[in-house]
Amino acid sequence: MDESIKAKYQPVIGLEVHAQLLTHSKMYSSDENEYGALPNNNLSVITLGHPGTLPRVNRTAVEYAIKMGLATNCHIRRDNLFARKNYFYPDLPKGYQITQDKTPICYEGHVEVRLADGSTKQIGVTRIHMEEDAGKSMHLAGEVETLVDLNRAGVPLIEIVSEPDIRNSEEAYAYLTEIKKLVEYLEICDGNMEEGSLRCDANVSVMLRGAEKFGTKVEVKNMNSFRNVQRAIEYEIERQIELLERGEVIDSETRGFDATTGTTGGQRSKETMNDYRYFPEPDLPPVVIDDAWLHRVQAELPALPQQLYTRFTGELGLSDYDASVLTVEKDVALFFDALTRLTPNAKAAANWVQGAVKSFLNERALTMAEFPLTAQHLADIIQLIDDNKVSHSVASKQLFPYLLDNPTQTAAAAAEAQGLLQQSDSGALEVMIQQVLDANPAKVAEYRAGKKSLTGMFMGELMKLTGGKADPKLANQLLRQKLEG
Repeated sequence: MDESIKAKYQPVIGLEVHAQLLTHSKMYSSDENEYGALPNNNLSVITLGHPGTLPRVNRTAVEYAIKMGLATNCHIRRDNLFARKNYFYPDLPKGYQITQDKTPICYEGHVEVRLADGSTKQIGVTRIHMEEDAGKSMHLAGEVETLVDLNRAGVPLIEIVSEPDIRNSEEAYAYLTEIKKLVEYLEICDGNMEEGSLRCDANVSVMLRGAEKFGTKVEVKNMNSFRNVQRAIEYEIERQIELLERGEVIDSETRGFDATTGTTGGQRSKETMNDYRYFPEPDLPPVVIDDAWLHRVQAELPALPQQLYTRFTGELGLSDYDASVLTVEKDVALFFDALTRLTPNAKAAANWVQGAVKSFLNERALTMAEFPLTAQHLADIIQLIDDNKVSHSVASKQLFPYLLDNPTQTAAAAAEAQGLLQQSDSGALEVMIQQVLDANPAKVAEYRAGKKSLTGMFMGELMKLTGGKADPKLANQLLRQKLEG
């Protein structure tokens, strides 16, 4: 599409993120909440909504919702009511979903996101409400029938609804990234979009720039990755602009995203609030959150990504890039945080974690929790380098790999036992420097004739002779003295 045409319009985007909660049981029953179980195995008459059965609210799920609300700067509602949302699908055996309607547990919050150009933007969070998931319809290749697995029915969900503050796909990606980090830091959801534990629907509309009224909203579903959310939004923006440019009307509908073609297709007309026939859930009393409960949950909150980012950039003086990369994964961020409390050299710590440590983990498909060395090991390696006892090259190529295989040893003991300590004896170094010069008389003559760039060659030869263990600063000083003498 011509950029001049796109520039006439302002996209308006809001995201609805569903996060499955990592509770042991379901939202309103004691049925097991387990991904990957045999189909239709984690069921009871309560989940199926049989007559005479009564639901009961999962207390842990409520606490997880409160944690997410606090992490997104929301107000927490003290008196929580539940409602029935009525609609028929084969994977919703009760014929209704127990959710929250007019009394979401969290409301009027915001999330700050960091964009690619380094700028930040605050995106409002309209509400977070608790509800239960539906089952899963499966369409096997070559089969005409639809199979239904009801294990997921009743699994606890929170739905995080943003304000329509997002203006392009990049901002949507940044917002989703921040939501994923928050649920993972809080340990309330594993954030896995491919398995469906984190799902996103995008509400997309366009309007002429400068207009006050939003355009007709279209909801896009079936996006199983952050990149696909971006692609779907970008396609939908152009599709709607093309319709308006032709003078056509945009239908308020639900569309699905096809990742193969990168296009969206109509599924059904958009339901309205009246279609769902919300009414108060008669079988559940209100959940009241008193001060003691709220304060206890608040006290259990871990350090969150934005707090760590602020410490890394402010107190430690790291760049925006380093701090952003180091806070993507909770375990990595906490390991680095612990490391910086053991060494004053934060930049070296960042380089080691982002370099050698991450490479080791990635090559073996390990998590930070499976890393064999402690933060103290890394701090000791950094100290050996800073004290000029071990060169960085030797530390990364020899000492670090040795410690990975021998994690019970300290860095200092390993360096000494393996003969990796730098040669700082000036007398011994002078002897070896003379050996290098005697072996290269022509190069010495060239140096003394003015070719000073040969210093690097002499240092390289000296490092070979010493096995990389010569103190570079002292060796360079003694080498120049010999050459100039």
